[in-house]
Amino acid sequence: MNGKEARKEVRIEARKKARKKAEALVAQMTLEEKASQLKYDAPAIGRLNIPAYNWWNESLHGVARAGQATVFPQAIGLGATFDEELVGEIADAISTEGRAKYNAQSAHGDRDIYKGLTFWSPNVNIFRDPRWGRGHETYGEDPYLTSRLGTAYVKGLQGDGETLKAAACAKHFAVHSGPEGIRHEFDAKVSKKDMFETYLPTFQALVQEAGVEAVMGAYNRVNGEPACASPALQSILRGEWGFEGHFVSDCWAIRDFHEHHMVTSSAKESAALAINNGCDLNCGNTYLHILHAYKDGLVSEETITEAAVRLFTTRFLLGLFDGSEYDTIPYTEVESPEHLALAKKAALESVVLLKNNGILPLKKEQLKTVGIIGPNADSRAALAGNYHGTASRYVTIQEGIQDYLGSDVRVLTSVGCGLFQDRSEALAEAGDRLAEAKTVAEHSDVVILCVGLDETLEGEEGDTGNSYASGDKADLQLPESQRKLMEAVAETGKPVVLCQMTGSDVDLGFASEHFDAVLQVWYPGAQGGKAVAELLFGDVSPSGKLPVTFYESLEELPEFEDYSMKGRTYRYMEGKAQYPFGYGLTYGDVRVVKAEISGSTDTVVQLDVTAENAGERFTEDVIQIYVKCLDSQYAVRNPELKAFKRVSLAAGERKTVTLEIAKQSFTVIDDAGRRITDGKKFAVYAGCSQPDERSCELTGHVPAEVFYNIG
Repeated sequence: MNGKEARKEVRIEARKKARKKAEALVAQMTLEEKASQLKYDAPAIGRLNIPAYNWWNESLHGVARAGQATVFPQAIGLGATFDEELVGEIADAISTEGRAKYNAQSAHGDRDIYKGLTFWSPNVNIFRDPRWGRGHETYGEDPYLTSRLGTAYVKGLQGDGETLKAAACAKHFAVHSGPEGIRHEFDAKVSKKDMFETYLPTFQALVQEAGVEAVMGAYNRVNGEPACASPALQSILRGEWGFEGHFVSDCWAIRDFHEHHMVTSSAKESAALAINNGCDLNCGNTYLHILHAYKDGLVSEETITEAAVRLFTTRFLLGLFDGSEYDTIPYTEVESPEHLALAKKAALESVVLLKNNGILPLKKEQLKTVGIIGPNADSRAALAGNYHGTASRYVTIQEGIQDYLGSDVRVLTSVGCGLFQDRSEALAEAGDRLAEAKTVAEHSDVVILCVGLDETLEGEEGDTGNSYASGDKADLQLPESQRKLMEAVAETGKPVVLCQMTGSDVDLGFASEHFDAVLQVWYPGAQGGKAVAELLFGDVSPSGKLPVTFYESLEELPEFEDYSMKGRTYRYMEGKAQYPFGYGLTYGDVRVVKAEISGSTDTVVQLDVTAENAGERFTEDVIQIYVKCLDSQYAVRNPELKAFKRVSLAAGERKTVTLEIAKQSFTVIDDAGRRITDGKKFAVYAGCSQPDERSCELTGHVPAEVFYNIG
């Protein structure tokens, strides 16, 4: 038995034991007590020595909303790292801090919201449309990349032992990615092919490979059925995939059944519909009506009992009644030096270098004055993304550069404009900081221009305060105030490095044409400023890759409400990207010089890839393997990512690494949603980017190509 099989066996036995304990405990409860435990804010049952427990906690990129914690880069930035090991380490650090906080808070009797060990992360929805405001909570647009990073996150968070270190939750099951403004009544209509080819694979991996403890349903309907009460989705989740954990509704989603979806006529009917279709836990208060539903014969006691047993099975798996080896994790683990260093490493790996005409890396000794301009230059909000904790110290890009340069180089600054407001001072005229920005640029040897968005402009419906559609973007443009700032700075003729801080695709056409270098920084976490400074001045080479496509415009995309994948993402797009998925430059010059299939087993094909750094600097890069079926009518339009691995290369160094491609990569999904072996001829591409025309144009390299035939 190998390590993976042994780990699985340990978890199977642990679940059996926990389930028996849960059944015995629930058997002692009255019906009313069982029903009381099905809400996220479960009350104490004193006579059975059961303390109160609040199921709602968040850990998207660090323990969130509960005070001090390490703030790692936003999830989309972690997606850009293409680094499974790193994401696993981050998740392990998050669960360590989660345990430390839980141990301390429960010792003081604090069992409030955001204080438990059931974390409603990761968000593994597919970022199918750049308008979606919550897309930066995901790992990007690709099912394979999302499944690898999501699996690493779940394993890291939950740990390898018999006791769960923390419980992860795969959300939002299963077809959910906007529009935010109509999510409470929207019906996402999706074909079986798109369902099983794009929307479900990551959830399947998290259930069957990572053993995720919880799954959260989405607000919307899926092909007519509310996602939190869908017989079709539950038959896949618990039937085909064998999921044994608990299922939780998104918050107040069950209320939507009768208030917005109009599939029921009352709260008790909604509660019955949800629990009868597998929803064990209600984030919201509609399950207050469970007993009314029971009295009216809409719900059986057996169904209520089963939901309670599943929930207490999780609590026993977490060691909340019997104790665990994690009970001694001290509070001093919160924001420890090791975790802060990990956050900085993640930020370094997440930044994507999109353009460089040779200006980067900057040479400190050649500079007398640096200008730092823009609304996100000194913004803490632009570091944090959403669903974040509170850092004890934030290092903005402006602060990071100031700290890096010290007193050796003069730094001039200007906010330049508001994030979206047309003036900085209420009594001033529009554009009141543009003259200052121009002046700073004119007095500088180089300008670092920091533009973008933050969680107030892209995010979740109800969490944002913008003029857009409930957190979604209306288009791919920066706010007008920032576009005018970019034009004003460009007019000075000074060298400009643009740092764009967004969680999604925002048009970079002007920047690409007028500025010397462009960095996509995402929301890089509390250590982001330190990381950006080290990247700008060449202490570290950029190595991030885009986990989403940057489109030329929205004109090539279907309507936002259309869930068909035709024309969406790099896998199905027909045009040429502004910047493609998988693209990102370094300060080195890594290319794949050879790729060959070296062997295979029942489950994988081995590919030996030789990469060479023809540049003059040490760098990390990401070897990416794409597969295209050449002879099946069901083949995805474009080559798909099927393996990746980070590689470190010194200047002039050549290295051979072996990557494994799952045999499943050489199958297709038919129109009925079945995975079948249809085509026999496959092209396999190995490079540091996609094999598409635009990536080759931008990088100057063509990935190596080999062919693989079945039969």
